[in-house]
Amino acid sequence: MSHQPQFIARDNCDRNEQEVGSIHVRSRLIETPDVNQILVSEKKSWKNFFSYVGPGFLVSIAYIDPGNFETDLQSGAQYKYELLWIILVASCAALIIQSMAANLGVVTGKHLAEHCRFEYSKVPNFILWILAEIAIVACDIPEVIGTAFALNMLFKIPVWAGVLLTGLSTLVLLALQQYGVRKLEFLITFLVLTIAACFLVELGYAKPQASEVLHGLFVPQLKGDGATGLAISLLGAMVMPHNLFLHSALVLSRKIPRSASGIKEACRFYLIESGIALAVAFLINVSVIAVSGAVCSSSDLNEGDQKSCKDLDLNEASFLLKNVLGNWSSKLFAIALLASGQSSTITGTYAGQYVMQGFLDLRMEPWLRNLLTRCLAIVPSLIVALIGGSAGAGQLIIIASMILSFELPFALIPLLKFTSSKAKMGVHANSFLLSAVTWVIGSLIMVINIYFIASSFIKLLIRSKLKLVAAIFCGILGFLGLVIYLAAIAYLVLRKNRESTQLLSLTTREDQQIPREDIVNMQLPQRRTNVDNVE
Repeated sequence: MSHQPQFIARDNCDRNEQEVGSIHVRSRLIETPDVNQILVSEKKSWKNFFSYVGPGFLVSIAYIDPGNFETDLQSGAQYKYELLWIILVASCAALIIQSMAANLGVVTGKHLAEHCRFEYSKVPNFILWILAEIAIVACDIPEVIGTAFALNMLFKIPVWAGVLLTGLSTLVLLALQQYGVRKLEFLITFLVLTIAACFLVELGYAKPQASEVLHGLFVPQLKGDGATGLAISLLGAMVMPHNLFLHSALVLSRKIPRSASGIKEACRFYLIESGIALAVAFLINVSVIAVSGAVCSSSDLNEGDQKSCKDLDLNEASFLLKNVLGNWSSKLFAIALLASGQSSTITGTYAGQYVMQGFLDLRMEPWLRNLLTRCLAIVPSLIVALIGGSAGAGQLIIIASMILSFELPFALIPLLKFTSSKAKMGVHANSFLLSAVTWVIGSLIMVINIYFIASSFIKLLIRSKLKLVAAIFCGILGFLGLVIYLAAIAYLVLRKNRESTQLLSLTTREDQQIPREDIVNMQLPQRRTNVDNVE
């Protein structure tokens, strides 16, 4: 067995050359090869595609989590098919952005969080880490509430008690990884796709007008006071910041040929795989909105279903499936919702591991990392569940999705800059056209966010019963917060990248090959072996 590290972290060429002879302990990664490594053949063939299948589907779980179900259901119930175009735009944008995240990891051998640590100074790097952690907690809130709703439907457990039980349920699920994370993920994905199949079958009973669905998909419109906020939450539920960190790290578990053609093939196959996975997620989200819109706009609803449609949330949504499943609709919907929440939690735990390791060069045991994140998500969920009940908990999911949308620029801008950098990506850097398209997408997201923040805050002040002095003071604080938000975005956009190269595609020696053993072992913690002591 070779005693050379599989990968050497390097932030510039000079530092790398100085450290080859005496590698620091913190730069040294796991040496022992893992039996579950996926080796890609150097022979070019379409069969190699199956070696790349995995990361895209693991990432796509976040696109069909309880947060997506909640926003989809409310979108269909309140605006019928009018917001379907948001799903289409978000899915196309997600494919482009996720493929860029995968390319960054494939070409450079480092994931996004590691690039941020080497690129930015301590203070900006620390702030970006805090924002990434907040995004992961915001992503975990829908999983907590979705799981609590599922337990309520299955066992009549109060929502607030279900929120408390979610911490234990996830730790049990993580313990089951000893049977193989791939088998576990396959089972959970199968359960989630079961409810998706039910919604697709329900489309036949709901019979939405095809012309109206197509009009909603391809004609942008935002009508009503709450449409903009719901559109932002849909966008936040579709394109999540933590997914960019996750995807750029997951691709490092494959051992690909480090030739120019091998890297190009890997980038192409990851694009195809992501496209297939996101297409499935797109169809699921469209079917949920179409079913919700068709059922809730029907003229023959009974009084109870009409009431449910007016304030539709995950806890009341099972009636949509009665035509398919009858009295079993609530139970099966609850099982799929439980599976959705738990599988999304596993991906969130992985993302949290990579974010902490990348930004801080620090690792935690998966169960401890999950417990920390889950506790931070349980506190607001528990408070809202106790005060506002299931309706309040459903609104918290929408707020969490909006937070994800507001935080997206702080992961998206570094990704766009890194993947457009010739110093980091070499010949695999984004083309001018791709860079232009992605910057337009990012700019639109930021403009919509800023508009919504400003307009919502002004409406809140106008409708509030605060005295004039207090209203002015709150207005000043809000304006300062908006200025800080804009200044932070401007810093990331205008700051020049470092000139030092991170490119590994043609300069990597045999002892610096990926797959990254630390990435492999974060996914399979039970197989992790002790690192030999460094002299």
